[in-house]
Amino acid sequence: MDLESMSRDELMKLRASLDKAISTAGERDRRNALKAAEDAVRQHGFTLAEIADMAPKGGRGMRHAKSSGAAQYRNPDNLEQTWSGRGRRPRWIHEAEAAGRSLEELRVG
Repeated sequence: MDLESMSRDELMKLRASLDKAISTAGERDRRNALKAAEDAVRQHGFTLAEIADMAPKGGRGMRHAKSSGAAQYRNPDNLEQTWSGRGRRPRWIHEAEAAGRSLEELRVG
């Protein structure tokens, strides 16, 4: 695949396909990890819920400042414009939706 000869539109479609494939692979890996964990605790006669109850609970320690959050969405027309998904939607999100793009198409990996 020669990326240099591809048009911008083709590259954007390729990126969307890659982002979707990465997301799907992540979901599959999480399901496999959960199944492996369930199998492991079952071998010892427990359930995941029983093991989770044994985990230390979060205490009343020092509270950390809330971060603005990692970028969840990226403007395909200007890669520097991102949005964490928190707060008011930026104008470029509204414009993309008005142009027929779904929010999922703008999602970062």
